[in-house]
Amino acid sequence: MNVNSGALSRAPSSRANKLARTWRPSASSLRIRLILGLLTVDTGCIVVSYLAAAGLRGVFVANTDWIVILAMLIPVFVITTLNNGSYAAVNLRDPFRSVAKALQGYALALSGVIFIAFCLKASDTFPRLVVAMGSGFGIVLLAFGRFLFVRHLPTIIGGNPFSIVLLYDPGQPIPTGEFSVVIASDSYFDPDRHDPVMYDRLAQSLSGADRVIVACSPERRLAWAQALKGANIQSEIFMPELNALAPLGISAHAQIPTVIIANGPLMLFDRFVKRCFDVIVASGTLLMLMPMLVMIAIWVKLDSRGPVFFSQTRIGRSNKMFRLMKFRSMRVDGCDGAGARSTSRDDDRVTRIGKFIRSTSIDELPQLLNVLKGDMSIVGPRPHALGSRAADKLFWEVDERYWHRHAAKPGLTGLAQVRGYRGATVYEDDLRNRLQADLEYLEHWSIWRDIKIIVLTFRVLLHRNAF
Repeated sequence: MNVNSGALSRAPSSRANKLARTWRPSASSLRIRLILGLLTVDTGCIVVSYLAAAGLRGVFVANTDWIVILAMLIPVFVITTLNNGSYAAVNLRDPFRSVAKALQGYALALSGVIFIAFCLKASDTFPRLVVAMGSGFGIVLLAFGRFLFVRHLPTIIGGNPFSIVLLYDPGQPIPTGEFSVVIASDSYFDPDRHDPVMYDRLAQSLSGADRVIVACSPERRLAWAQALKGANIQSEIFMPELNALAPLGISAHAQIPTVIIANGPLMLFDRFVKRCFDVIVASGTLLMLMPMLVMIAIWVKLDSRGPVFFSQTRIGRSNKMFRLMKFRSMRVDGCDGAGARSTSRDDDRVTRIGKFIRSTSIDELPQLLNVLKGDMSIVGPRPHALGSRAADKLFWEVDERYWHRHAAKPGLTGLAQVRGYRGATVYEDDLRNRLQADLEYLEHWSIWRDIKIIVLTFRVLLHRNAF
């Protein structure tokens, strides 16, 4: 058996290196540190939040009813977070997903405590303002504390607690990515042999691992599947021939397995949260900017003949078309309804006010109405015109994955924009860079990432490619 890993592939150069490997924490020890450390951070953030709220209200000692609420909230929070997978490996590899799970558990715990207080008729002495302030502080501190802890997890607990093992048969292609341990099976692990000793060796090799991935020939897949079904570990078989389908998972119809090749990127609850966020942000921004928008509309009308708004057909969610609104920034005779001609830096079609509102992205603000209507979202892949081209090719002719980006509503801003991918698409890579960012956004969506993208958008409002 050949075993390769970051620690085992290098021969020891000194006694110090041997001692360092001897005292390295085990995977189970690191996992215990992880859970205890994260529980301490979570509960500490909640306790500090309520202490701060009680101190600001001046009832730190005078009225201790808030302590009863806190004493009920902590155990309920621990139970809900343990139950909703907040400490599961799959959710602790991504800081944003970890924060989302923690806040979900916190909301459930808080709702449960309030319900218990109502059932016990404790509403007369319920410290409403302290609970409200403490809950608000708790959301902020819990999110901040979780994010920092998970982001710097290996440094805090002294190692990486997540282990992925690759088992491969000689001559088989090895999947890309990082693996904690890479094992060449050779004749040491033979899934066709139903040998208790072999199964014991396999169990010892996989002890403490979170996942095992097997790279083998098609003829051996069934044997490896049978050998690993009782291994008490998430086991996967590498099937490179499925790359062309880009499957998302496995489902079943009438007890017959099927390959999932597409689904909506957001679950029902996620869509509800995102829609509420869009409506609140869009309506609030419109009310706040209304005087400026009126002034811009008057300026556009006075600067050149024609309507205030420019409407253009764009591709939206599920590849449905919709009419996008913008402040008109070009002369009426120069407006390109199909979007076949990209705007150049010194485009003679652009009006005087058009240069200003395009360089500052103010021309995009009427799309807040598209957001309220439901055609768009605040954050998402930017919608493209039907005739948009890159290197004289239609976008979908450049990359066949182009249609995948329409699995979610288009946005006022997006991950591609904050990375600086905007302006004319002169080369094919101009599109591919944006497409890759859009697909990454869909794959790793969270409401916290939306907020982060909105904040980062202010850094690129004035961009060299905005013209």
